[in-house]
Amino acid sequence: MTDQNPAPAAQGAPVAINAQYIRDLSFENPNAPQIMAEMREPPQIEVKVDVKVRSLAEAVFEVVLSIAASATINDKNAFVVELEYGAVVTLGAELPQEHYGAVLLIEIPRMLFPFARQIIGDATREGGFPPLLLNPIDFADLYRRQQEAQQQAGPGNGSALA
Repeated sequence: MTDQNPAPAAQGAPVAINAQYIRDLSFENPNAPQIMAEMREPPQIEVKVDVKVRSLAEAVFEVVLSIAASATINDKNAFVVELEYGAVVTLGAELPQEHYGAVLLIEIPRMLFPFARQIIGDATREGGFPPLLLNPIDFADLYRRQQEAQQQAGPGNGSALA
């Protein structure tokens, strides 16, 4: 095929996910095996989520969902897991540009999340802990808060899609 369109599958569709991949995955179990003996109570879990978007070509974007989770038991690190899960996405011509932000920062991460959740659950289980099953994430709320923070920061600070 000689078509130079990076994602022919997107023709006629508002959104096409061309590829999904693990960009980076890290699991650390810094206090093993001693920490295993201290697991009498559930660990304290902290989760951080971020979404980044970069343009690859006209209407083609990379969306990366970053999730970092850490667990502590008795003020000791039990584990740290970090995942960057990405996708290459083509947005169809019928999708107005003013909707790009919402699609790329809400809908695409929502589609990627179940895969990232599974990878993190598998990594923690293979690391010797019960699988970490992340609760669903409200990407619309994250997007809204990001937009509010950008408005408060003032003009000239740009956005992920600028």
